[in-house]
Amino acid sequence: MAMIKLEHVNKYFGDLHVLKDINLEVAEGEKLVIIGPSGSGKSTTVRCMNFLEEPSSGKVYLDGKELNHKNKVHLIRETTSMVFQQFNLYPRMTVLRNLTLAPTKLYHKSKTEAEKLAYHYLDVVGLRDKAHVYPTTLSGGQQQRIAIARALCAQTKIILFDEPTSALDPETIQEVLDVMIRLAKENITMVVVTHEMGFARQVADRIVFMADGQIVEEGTPEHFFENPENERVKQFLGKIIR
Repeated sequence: MAMIKLEHVNKYFGDLHVLKDINLEVAEGEKLVIIGPSGSGKSTTVRCMNFLEEPSSGKVYLDGKELNHKNKVHLIRETTSMVFQQFNLYPRMTVLRNLTLAPTKLYHKSKTEAEKLAYHYLDVVGLRDKAHVYPTTLSGGQQQRIAIARALCAQTKIILFDEPTSALDPETIQEVLDVMIRLAKENITMVVVTHEMGFARQVADRIVFMADGQIVEEGTPEHFFENPENERVKQFLGKIIR
């Protein structure tokens, strides 16, 4: 069954038609990577999956249920977490508190349970020793790893990543990608918007290429990098892969 399904999704910002009839399914446990030039609609597509941007028309299904105004808060909270470009950590809370906030407030876990979960995922991202510091004392790469741990603490089936490394210094990008590569071995459904082609090649079950608000080509990394069919894709890859 599709864990995420977009059906005839269109999105307008004013007169600008940014998503044009997007049809996309993501299977349970699938690692889908969306690539394409800037302004192609990649981030908007992912943000429509959890109604951060509401489609102008079309339908979105999460775990088999159609998203609507009545159920959106509950359904999104139950199924989906997100990792953003800008880590969005609470600066005045320790790392541990950042991680236990949602589990205690939204998912009604006890403090002990939430902390156990937090330490487990801090181990996963390799930052257990940072539990009691404040996010501002950490590097960008460390903050993003904390943001990933926070998403994991929600224990949802789906994690959406919107260009998680694009705000980072080149030398810290790999530490974040390494964490995501480890996660990809779990049965989590991952949708990743990224410019990191090495990551796409290594992790994706399927790659979707977008241009001008449309899905132009999709396929396995092998197909995609070795023999893409679409001219726009060939042109794009020609510029970035030497």
